[in-house]
Amino acid sequence: MIDLESVSAIDIHVHAESSIADTADERRSEHPWPSPDAQQVADYYRSIGMAAVVFPVDAERMLGRSAVPNEEVAQIAAANNDVLIPFGSVDPARAHGPLIVRRLVEQHGTRGFKFHPGLQEFYPNDRAVYPLYAELEAQQVPVIFHTGQSGGGDRVRLKYSDPLYLDDVAVDFPGLKIVMAHPSFPWQDVALSIASRRENVYIDLSGWSPKYFPAQLVQYANTLLKEKVLFGSDYPVIPPLKWLEDFAKSDFRDSVRPGILKDNAVRLLGLRDMVRS
Repeated sequence: MIDLESVSAIDIHVHAESSIADTADERRSEHPWPSPDAQQVADYYRSIGMAAVVFPVDAERMLGRSAVPNEEVAQIAAANNDVLIPFGSVDPARAHGPLIVRRLVEQHGTRGFKFHPGLQEFYPNDRAVYPLYAELEAQQVPVIFHTGQSGGGDRVRLKYSDPLYLDDVAVDFPGLKIVMAHPSFPWQDVALSIASRRENVYIDLSGWSPKYFPAQLVQYANTLLKEKVLFGSDYPVIPPLKWLEDFAKSDFRDSVRPGILKDNAVRLLGLRDMVRS
């Protein structure tokens, strides 16, 4: 189990880019950042004294390659549960999505799920996806949605990542905890409005250096949303230590920094309840 007193932060947005079975050639990426597997993520975060939520992204339809298996991420996280919290990913277009979610949660210990509407090409408020949300709500696991601009390449259509679609999901599934990932450029004000209006909606700060955050995001994190904003790096895109270096120079109040870095994630993920049980 994670020793909540010893870890300095919980990074809620970390990618397992490769499978442990991938060869060196298979790990090569068109991007300049590395392609770690979940075990390498565990080793890295342990070395820097942090914990991490780690997940694959099921975007085979868009990318033409299979995602890192959810079961592998869960298995490695179970073997490294002092630093890793496993999330899964299911393309909403897959048949039997609710059954996949149930199996991953009940049999493999998956603690939440990641969706990327741009890479998975779906509108989050599409009623066809609602049975999947109903299962997620029933399993009481949080979900992370990519919002705003994407680094996934020219094929990724921005329209799917408008956070406004998540307002419908938040209203229709009030028991489902939703994390809007990234500063939601060009819809930052929309994301702030939803998070401040909907009790079950949060924001993670991944994918951007804090020095580029819009002023209104910092203002809301310092005030109305101080218990609903979460540290995320988007590793390996941004190294967490680099993110923290820029965070230290930003205009976040000292009083809200512990919540952003760890305490808000502890509450969202129910980590103290796990320790007690």
